[in-house]
Amino acid sequence: MDLTNPVVQLCIASTRAEFEKRIDDARALVQQAWEKSTNDFEACVAAHYVARYQARSEDALRWNLESLKRADAVGDERVKEFYPSLYLNLGHAHEMLGNQSESKKYYDLAAKLGIVHQVE
Repeated sequence: MDLTNPVVQLCIASTRAEFEKRIDDARALVQQAWEKSTNDFEACVAAHYVARYQARSEDALRWNLESLKRADAVGDERVKEFYPSLYLNLGHAHEMLGNQSESKKYYDLAAKLGIVHQVE
């Protein structure tokens, strides 16, 4: 991943802000990343991070679906590393909404890529 990309830098900064408990700043940074996105790769990355800060499961699902759509549109290796996390997040959003069959589908896809969902 190109760490000098402005959208990627904003997403990294959002994670730093989150770890520093500055959630409002993190949300603002990912919103900037989304607004600065100029192609499907950048939009995939930004939407993936925007989804992270949604209070409602419906909104997290919508943003994760947007990220997946953009990742699929990229069609090359740059987004390969996003799929496991995307599938896991989509599974979680569906689980929170009570969509068990969709949840299982995405958890299974994540597991095929090496991330197994642990039931607590």
